[in-house]
Amino acid sequence: MKLTPEALKINVETVSQRLQKLLKSLVETSGASGVVVGLSGGVDSSTVAALAAEALGGSRVYGVTMPEEGLTSRVDVEDAEKLAEKFGLNFYKAEISQVVEAFERVIPVFAREETVAWGNLKPRIRMTILYYFANRFNLLVAGTGNRSELLVGYFTKYGDGAADFLPIGGLYKTQVFQLAAHLGVPSRILEKTPTAGLWPGQTDEGELGVKYATLDLILHGLVDLRLPKGEVASQLGVPVSLVEKVEGMVEASAHKRLPAPVLQPF
Repeated sequence: MKLTPEALKINVETVSQRLQKLLKSLVETSGASGVVVGLSGGVDSSTVAALAAEALGGSRVYGVTMPEEGLTSRVDVEDAEKLAEKFGLNFYKAEISQVVEAFERVIPVFAREETVAWGNLKPRIRMTILYYFANRFNLLVAGTGNRSELLVGYFTKYGDGAADFLPIGGLYKTQVFQLAAHLGVPSRILEKTPTAGLWPGQTDEGELGVKYATLDLILHGLVDLRLPKGEVASQLGVPVSLVEKVEGMVEASAHKRLPAPVLQPF
C-alpha cells in the first residue's frame, strides 16, 4: 500500500457508529451513569465529547473546561462552552491558576524555568479534577488521546494519559479530524493550530518537530505496515533521519503505554 493521505481515509459513518456502540456498551457494563471529558476547545476533546453525546445523550456527558489564567485563550474557553451547548452537555468551568500557584508555594524545588516539569504539572492537576467529577457523579473519565500521540508518547504520564478509556485512541490525528467534521464539531475548532497550552507559544507540531499529516503516514508505514525505514522515507519524500526520529520516539515512550512494573521480591 502506498503511503498517501488516501491510506488513512476512514469511513466516518461506520467508524462513528462503531465507536458509539462500544462507548455505550462500556458505560453500561461498568455501571457508570455517564462520562466526563476535559474540554480544551481543541479537536480531540471536542470529538470525544461529541461522540459521547451521540452515544449516550448529552445529559449523561459532563464537559469540564479547565483554563489557566494568562495561558488559556479566551477563544478556547468560548469554543468549549459553545460545543457543550451544541451537544447538550453538562458544562463546568474550573480555573486552575490558584492550584498551580499552590503547588509552586509548597514544592521546595519548584522552578517555572524548568518548562517541561512545570508544563506536565497542569495535565496532572486537570486529571485530578476530572476524577473528582467521576467520583462525585459516578462517571467514567473519557480520555482524549489519539493514536498518533499515544504512539510517540506525546502525553503526560498520569496526566492526560490517565483515563478510564480512550475513545479515539485507535485513530490517527488526521483521522480524528475526519470524524470530527462528520460529527459536526464547529469549523473554528477544526481550523485551530493544535496546542496543549502548557506554556506561552507552545504548539503540538512545534514540540513534535513534524506535521501531523507526515507523522501519521510515517507511523502507519512503520507500525501498521512494518515497512523498512528507507522505504517509508522514500515514499514520503522525507529524510531517513526524520523516520528514525519518529521510530526513536515510539521506542523511548514505550514505558508510558505500559502499567507500572511490579518488582518481584521472590
